[in-house]
Amino acid sequence: MRLRNITGAQEIIQKCGYVINNPEAAKGHWSQIFGNENPVHIEVGMGKGRFLIDMAQTHARINYIGIEMYDSVLLRAVQRVTSLENPPGNFRFIRMDAKALTNVFEKGEIEKIYLNFSDPWPKDRHAKRRLTSRQFLECYRQTLLPKQTVEFKTDNKDLFLFSLQEIKECHWILDACTSDLHEDETMNRGNIMTEYEEKFSLEGNPIFKLIAHYE
Repeated sequence: MRLRNITGAQEIIQKCGYVINNPEAAKGHWSQIFGNENPVHIEVGMGKGRFLIDMAQTHARINYIGIEMYDSVLLRAVQRVTSLENPPGNFRFIRMDAKALTNVFEKGEIEKIYLNFSDPWPKDRHAKRRLTSRQFLECYRQTLLPKQTVEFKTDNKDLFLFSLQEIKECHWILDACTSDLHEDETMNRGNIMTEYEEKFSLEGNPIFKLIAHYE
């Protein structure tokens, strides 16, 4: 995926107080960054930040970290925060590639991982770039608390089927899944929508969701 550069984006991002510019230094010390011992949930590929910020506002006793690898996208999240009159204090942003998660988080520092409408990378040769590939599942395994979960939402059926297969082959345990989230009363309870989710739903597309953990 190629995104256009936005002049001045890096400087704006670096100056934002919600952005952690040297996340490797926080490894093993995220409780000090937030000033509390609350659990840490992360969103990998957070886009413009709506989901993450809404979650932080809804769940004050959870610390949220949004990970985004593109400056031009992270800039939109920074702009969203600066437009809020009273932004919550329980979230941070990191500009990084999710492949480096183990450089930033110790084993067991993360309680939950959200993957929302990730790039499907439809070509077979790009399968390892998908955020539900076995390569990324291994990164998640090395940073999640045991028996804690990854929650994945998408409107892409092929990516969803691929994800189910990867979870099975990597010996993760599938806790729940649905091929139509908004019609599933149990799984949709408390659901907070992303911008993409709202858009795709209005277009009549079903939303797929799975929740999985490793032992």
